[in-house]
Amino acid sequence: MPAIHSSLNFYLKPLFLSHSSISFSKFAIPKQVLSPRNLCALASAESAASHNGGRSGALSPPTVTEELQRIDVNPPKGTRDFPPEDMRLRNWLFHNFREVSRLFGFEEVDFPVLESEALFIRKAGEEIRDQLYCFEDRGNRRVALRPELTPSLARLVIQKGKSVPLPLKWFAVGQCWRYERMTRGRRREHYQWNMDIIGVPEVTAEAELISSIITFFKRIGISESDVGFRVSSRKVLQEVLRCYSIPENLFGKVCIIIDKIEKLPLDVIKNDLKSAGISEEAIEELLRVLSIKSLTELEEILGGAGEAVADLKLLFSLVENFGYSDWIQFDASVVRGLAYYTGIVFECFDRDGKLRAICGGGRYDRLLSTFGGDDIPACGFGFGDAVIVELLKEKGLLPELDLQVENIVCALDHNLQGAAATVATILRGKGQSVDLVLESKPLKWVFKRAARINAQRLILVGNTEWQKGMVGVKILSSGEQYEIKLDELE
Repeated sequence: MPAIHSSLNFYLKPLFLSHSSISFSKFAIPKQVLSPRNLCALASAESAASHNGGRSGALSPPTVTEELQRIDVNPPKGTRDFPPEDMRLRNWLFHNFREVSRLFGFEEVDFPVLESEALFIRKAGEEIRDQLYCFEDRGNRRVALRPELTPSLARLVIQKGKSVPLPLKWFAVGQCWRYERMTRGRRREHYQWNMDIIGVPEVTAEAELISSIITFFKRIGISESDVGFRVSSRKVLQEVLRCYSIPENLFGKVCIIIDKIEKLPLDVIKNDLKSAGISEEAIEELLRVLSIKSLTELEEILGGAGEAVADLKLLFSLVENFGYSDWIQFDASVVRGLAYYTGIVFECFDRDGKLRAICGGGRYDRLLSTFGGDDIPACGFGFGDAVIVELLKEKGLLPELDLQVENIVCALDHNLQGAAATVATILRGKGQSVDLVLESKPLKWVFKRAARINAQRLILVGNTEWQKGMVGVKILSSGEQYEIKLDELE
């Protein structure tokens, strides 16, 4: 390639613009008068004087007694800002959520962040009521920011009715809100990846969902030595409670209590169960069953004829075919806190035990009838963005996601700003990213800017070259530089 034009070589040397500045020391104006607070007061006084027929020049700044209060620049407690570096990480994470969903043949959906309050408290359980960001709107309707996505999904499925063929394989990545105590990886505002299968009654659906989560983990460098899945079935609890003639309407309340078994002392769990109306004999048997970590032992207690054992045995058989037996284990204590689960339930946990559940889900075959629809077999999971980021930090697996721009375009003379804009437009039209230098800057500044944004090429627009229909190009990784015709620039 021909050497870059001599005039362009001149411009490649560091250039410095001289700036003239105004010194206020020339004027006899006290510093305190120049403060923003006093200038505002002076302007107000002048305005008032003009309305009263006074002469503005004869006024003196009034004494200001009120200090302006600085606004709190932090986001509300439990929420986050996403400056560029955090936004790059979020986009990377969401891209992997979406790519895994695509690999498994799911379609993306979304729902309003603001929903009817009744949508969540009717079936999610009374515990959710205290965690809702809810209020009455100007139409006197009770509304809430969604704490999760599944009820919204159920509402949309009912709305669509028979216009969509089953099974539905839908996913969503949405913002959720819960007013709750914050811990590491738990915020009051978070984003959640949901995958749901509607219309498949067999546990093949649960096996597929767990497989999709494992596929995601593998993509981002997480292995079975880092995380695992605890799997059980709500039907295990149902069978135990049925043996002791516990009313069906207490089932949801029992599940919510049991879900806290790792967070509260055992005596507290027992007292809560007793307050819920469970006999001491039933409590002891329930706790004995919940301590089981072996499917074989569970079968010895409940027998092999029940649905709970049959479903779990089939799931673990499918797991072998999917090839992720090392990732999952049976744990009867897993019940999940939301009241709408009806069958298989699962949670993903950090094997080091430093973090809360990474994700969780299960079967919810009777959720739709709660909202007036026809029940359809369904299962799904929710996967929050906050805990997985904490896990990636813990494992040293956060990706390097620096800003990367393909080209930086700079005019070497102020009168060539329009020409530089033309070059930028041509490159952008060809799908290339361009950072156009919008001011007259020395090349030293431009090179620093190029390094900060990891630009691949520097495109220089100089007078001599532009008159020939050419621009200068410098490959920043190698230092190679050349001139090229504008219509040949790729």
